[in-house]
Amino acid sequence: METRTDVIKMKVNITEKQRTLNSVCELALKGKGSYMCVSNVHMCMEVFDSPQFGEIVNNADLVIPDGRPIYWAQKLLGHKTAEQVRGQDIMNTLCKASGQSGINIGFYGGSSDALLQKVIQNLSKQYPDIKITFSFSPPFRPLSRDEDKGVVQQINDAKVGVLFVGIGCPKQEIWMAEHKDKLNCVMLGVGAAFDFIAGAKRHAPRWMQKIGLEWLFRLCSEPKRLGHRYLKQNPRFIYYFCQQWLLGRKFS
Repeated sequence: METRTDVIKMKVNITEKQRTLNSVCELALKGKGSYMCVSNVHMCMEVFDSPQFGEIVNNADLVIPDGRPIYWAQKLLGHKTAEQVRGQDIMNTLCKASGQSGINIGFYGGSSDALLQKVIQNLSKQYPDIKITFSFSPPFRPLSRDEDKGVVQQINDAKVGVLFVGIGCPKQEIWMAEHKDKLNCVMLGVGAAFDFIAGAKRHAPRWMQKIGLEWLFRLCSEPKRLGHRYLKQNPRFIYYFCQQWLLGRKFS
């Protein structure tokens, strides 16, 4: 597995897109439960604030630098080969390769069955050979033990190789860790990806993504929902990372 580096308290893989894809495919073909975290500033500060959540993220099979600031942090810490690996790009590539690789795709999350069906419809149009064998949009409440057991059985019976989990951070990372020993697939926490694929939300323009302003685009798009997160966590990330980078402070 690739080397990891501490970004404040979060251990992030130093990797690139193709190596990450190879790792995910290897995990999927093993038929053993595993999970991958798509890291950004929000996740980094959740790890900082919660030792329990930090343990979940840092024990993931892969933690990729999805957010531009996380990638910049790796570069500033001296990792010249570090690259940004966007979770959306990994998801798209896996969906495209599903038919040829023989890896079944599953979806867990989304705000409604209708939205999830739109996701499946759009991906099937874009990638005609995709093999989708499971989808489930959970209710806005914890599942009962029997309900959860039933969902686990359905995922395993569908022989899902890659399960995209889109129920938001930190909920999706907690769910993946709790189900690692129950499922026979690799799980990827993809956050709001289902909304983007369904067309319910818009991506930031590429130029904003490249200069690290995707957060600003999302803040302007959803100020009530994301205002507190970005306006609180971004300054804290800069403050603590500067202590690590400039003063050599170790948080782990």
